[in-house]
Amino acid sequence: MENEDGKFNLAIMAPQLQLQAVAFISPQNHPILIRSFFRRQQDDLKYHYIAHISLDVFEERTGPNSKSNECYLGLLYTMEDVAVYGYITPLKVKIVLSLGLTDSVVRDADITMIFRAMHMAYFQSLANPFLRLNTPFDITVDHTELLVQGGKRWKGFRRRVDDVGRAVGANVPFDDDSI
Repeated sequence: MENEDGKFNLAIMAPQLQLQAVAFISPQNHPILIRSFFRRQQDDLKYHYIAHISLDVFEERTGPNSKSNECYLGLLYTMEDVAVYGYITPLKVKIVLSLGLTDSVVRDADITMIFRAMHMAYFQSLANPFLRLNTPFDITVDHTELLVQGGKRWKGFRRRVDDVGRAVGANVPFDDDSI
């Protein structure tokens, strides 16, 4: 997925997919990052809404009665012109992808590749030796203050998410918040 420069390889990512937004949600269901690949404010609100709705589906599919321990949850639901897919990491961080609905076939292999790239972006940001969280990372501890969406500590994380978005072909705006 990544080449020697740390950039994501465009050739192996699914070019026909229309990635509209990605959301990372903490184990305590607090948003870590909700990144819309559009400039309009109403789109940001729409994708916050989509991320929060998906939490119910995550609970349903990963609850105590679920038998699967797969990370990839598949298609969560469709809404208007958006298909919403879900992934949950071993540390219970939830990743939500919002894709534009198209007439083409969407392969699970393409979606899981994007999820793995997003998961790796998150992991690399946490593994940064210069990122000082000052607490052990435990799923029982609420790290909301540390995972603030606008926090300067997570600039590299937003940049990595944008790199994955560009590799998929999303219209990633170049503004001060994304760098």
